[in-house]
Amino acid sequence: MAQFPEITRIEYEGPKSKNPLAFRWYNPDGLVEGKSMKDHMRFSVVYWHTMRGTGGDPFGPGTAVRPWDDGSNSLDNALRRVEVAFEIFTKLQAPFYAFHDRDVAPEGNSLAESHKNFDRIAKSLKEHQDATGVKLLWGTANLFSNPRFMHGAATSCNLDVFAYAAGQVKKCLEVTKMLGGENYVFWGGREGYQNLYNTDMKRELDHLARFFHMAVDYAKQINFSGPFLIEPKPKEPTKHQYDSDAAACLNFLRAYDLKEHFKLNIETNHATLAGHTMMHELDYAGHQGVLGSIDANTGDLLLGWDTDQFPTDYYLTTQCMLAILKHGGLTTGGVNFDAKVRRESFEPVDLFHAHVGGMDAFARGLKIAAAIRADGVLDQFVKERYGSWDTDLGRRVEAGQESLASLEKYMLDKGEAAPNASGRQEYLENLINQYL
Repeated sequence: MAQFPEITRIEYEGPKSKNPLAFRWYNPDGLVEGKSMKDHMRFSVVYWHTMRGTGGDPFGPGTAVRPWDDGSNSLDNALRRVEVAFEIFTKLQAPFYAFHDRDVAPEGNSLAESHKNFDRIAKSLKEHQDATGVKLLWGTANLFSNPRFMHGAATSCNLDVFAYAAGQVKKCLEVTKMLGGENYVFWGGREGYQNLYNTDMKRELDHLARFFHMAVDYAKQINFSGPFLIEPKPKEPTKHQYDSDAAACLNFLRAYDLKEHFKLNIETNHATLAGHTMMHELDYAGHQGVLGSIDANTGDLLLGWDTDQFPTDYYLTTQCMLAILKHGGLTTGGVNFDAKVRRESFEPVDLFHAHVGGMDAFARGLKIAAAIRADGVLDQFVKERYGSWDTDLGRRVEAGQESLASLEKYMLDKGEAAPNASGRQEYLENLINQYL
């Protein structure tokens, strides 16, 4: 039985529409740079916030009204959530969804019981995928909620916890493959430390790398071909997380010979917690060849924690899409709404308002970014700014054909470095405003 009989499939009605449950900018079949918006975005709805979020916070219990959910940890309740989840996915025209294992299936009293529960729910997920055409963007194991992971999972000081996490990831990889998941994500929420007095950092990093290598080996055994994704975040819940930002992740992957198997899943709120912009993290990951997917949300810059709000800022989404288009787009990844409605937005319909707004914001950002790229003004400005590097000497320096001594001679002959042209930051910011 439908939980949202009053809500039909969300359709594109164009920029003049006043319908709050219609797309104003997101036209799935609309072409941008020769590709449909659906294929550019690969929108994904997350199971954890959308189906399991209650609106609770450290100062009070949940407020969300979810008539289909009796609050129990039963299989029957989990199966009801599957029904409602796919009603939401299909009415939003979202082609993908994503989950943690413990989002979809209740944890049992043993690893074997948890596996059994997961298998039962996975069967239902597969049936609903087949019936609706909605696909799994990625799966991941929750290695942070249960108290056993208080010291970490792959970086735990307790070997049994490491082994438990290995068994959990093995099962989640199997289920992700069975469901046709296109990626597998690691989010190391507790893979870090609170205090270095009690931490052997090198040993923990070595263990984390060993864990990842075991996952890579098992993926090969079961012919799971999708990339692994690491999701950078600097802190919260730990004081310092080893995957603190894109650069730290890349350094780790190179140091432990893992780069060919991993890409990054970049999140806006995590970027700002790391002291970066989302555009910075996307561009860094992109030019290093590890941009895999994104978690589409935003944080409140007046608050210093991971608020996971839905994105509505066209400047933000334009910057995201400029970087994504620049680096060839999302292939197996997608625009994954790791975002939750506010505690005060407690009615079920608010889930639709939130996703419609986020999807429209990214569609608008895509169109603006494409228009900027088509005009070529930014690209031309950057090209001219670095024009001295396109001379014969510049090309020789970049090719490693010059030395400190040869460049010293060049400047001794020339006498002084010519002043550069203005960076024109204000002009460029004004220029972007013309497109919005």
